[in-house]
Amino acid sequence: MKELIAQLTAKRERLQEGGGADKIKKLKSKGKLTAWERIEYLIDKDTPYLEIGMFAGEDLYDEPCPNGGVVVVLAYVSSRLCVIVSNDATVKAGAWFPITGKKNLRAQEIAMENHLPIIYLVDSAGVYLPMQDEIFPDKEHFGRIFRNNARMSSMGIPQISAIMGACVAGGAYLPIMSDYAFIVQDSGSVFLAGPYLVKSSIGENVDAETLGGASTHSVISGVTDTRFPNDESCLDAIRDVMDKMGHFPTAGFNRKESKSPETKPEEIHQLLPLDRTAPYDMRKILLALVDANTWEEYKPEYGKTLLCGTARIDGWAVGIVTNQREIVKATKPGGSKELQMGGVIYSDAADKAARFIMNCNQQRIPLVFLQDVTGFMVGSRSEQGGIIKDGAKMVNAMANSVVPKFTFIVGNSYGAGNYAMCGKAYDPRLIYSWPTAQMAVMSGASAGKTLLQIKEATLKSRGINLEEADKSKLLSEIEAQYSAQLSPYYAAARLWVDGVIAPEETRKVISLGIEAANHSPITERYNVGVLQT
Repeated sequence: MKELIAQLTAKRERLQEGGGADKIKKLKSKGKLTAWERIEYLIDKDTPYLEIGMFAGEDLYDEPCPNGGVVVVLAYVSSRLCVIVSNDATVKAGAWFPITGKKNLRAQEIAMENHLPIIYLVDSAGVYLPMQDEIFPDKEHFGRIFRNNARMSSMGIPQISAIMGACVAGGAYLPIMSDYAFIVQDSGSVFLAGPYLVKSSIGENVDAETLGGASTHSVISGVTDTRFPNDESCLDAIRDVMDKMGHFPTAGFNRKESKSPETKPEEIHQLLPLDRTAPYDMRKILLALVDANTWEEYKPEYGKTLLCGTARIDGWAVGIVTNQREIVKATKPGGSKELQMGGVIYSDAADKAARFIMNCNQQRIPLVFLQDVTGFMVGSRSEQGGIIKDGAKMVNAMANSVVPKFTFIVGNSYGAGNYAMCGKAYDPRLIYSWPTAQMAVMSGASAGKTLLQIKEATLKSRGINLEEADKSKLLSEIEAQYSAQLSPYYAAARLWVDGVIAPEETRKVISLGIEAANHSPITERYNVGVLQT
């Protein structure tokens, strides 16, 4: 585990460098701050913040795209929790790759779900043209960002933009559709078409400053509100705006004074085995996550492959649903027998979880899911016992939940188990992986054997029979490829999760997440639809 944490730390430090030392030096020669320096200057000192979309774009394209070319954080500005989006001009001049668009949409989604102010620190050359077909025309592409600008405005969510570099073409709409549009003199510019396109389109020769610089838009066009001499003064102005905002109604989630966990969170490193077949007691890990003496288990003797219960995390009341992978004594015909429960969801566990989720919704308690799941139990006995119906009850109760949900992938996250335990498709407010996580339809070993059988059958239909040595080689190649896709960084690069965190950071994520969610009152009525009891 220490090796995995060290790898995580090294990856984070590398991301702080953006496009590299040379690009940073060039940026600073223009008197500009880096994407991270702007954020660090803007946010309140000595307050927690949370990075969203860390590792987006990691090894995703032929061209490097560290952090997706944009930094997104959930942080405090003038004592107000908000979302900050900061373009990184050291990565292809801040150009929008497909993953950049997806990450920006995720930032807006978080702001909209939690009714949080959002701040855009704009410094981008626009769409990355070699990949324009993957970011321009579809529903979840570039244009969706401006649709969200309009929707947030109608929802009363404050949007503040600072034009601190280039702001070109369609991207020009983002700051101008915000409530405030500030611009930095000499470095900021905003126009629908740059000087080269203007020349080729209508034959006019014009420089960038005259076309769309700070003087033009603050004095002549009125497109921007105020111009500032440098990045720092512009960021100071944003802090002043945030300082004067009124407060909105809250959801009223229950919070008391925070207590430290009974077990130090760092001890999770010893409690969680890296062997994916080894048993462990999730209750011991929970004692390192929840406030001391607050864990109250729901139906502890029933449906033992899932643990459900209420607790407090950093003072916030939460309902927890987590998989269990311990060895227990079970009474069977003929006497007691030891059973290893390897993260499989049985019918009784699914039924228990569904009822618990309904209770939390009735009582307005946010839900936390800790995934280490291999799926639902299979086989004739389970099918005849109605595992599909019980699994559907759990999925239905979870999917229709109106309280905020937060998901952490602790170990395995396979198949329908990912869905039932609130995977990305089920709208968790935040979803993070631990370095020990793996996400796929099934485990690497199972997938390798299944894919090998399919390959063998295909070749056999062509009259080709594989020798044992060929089978072994093919199996190794399949497993290697599949295993690479199991990595938590593979998932984070594609924004299937919001990032990879050390286990001891989990409490901070939950606390900030619930505080964000508390800004958005629950207006929906909880209805589980066709759920059969």
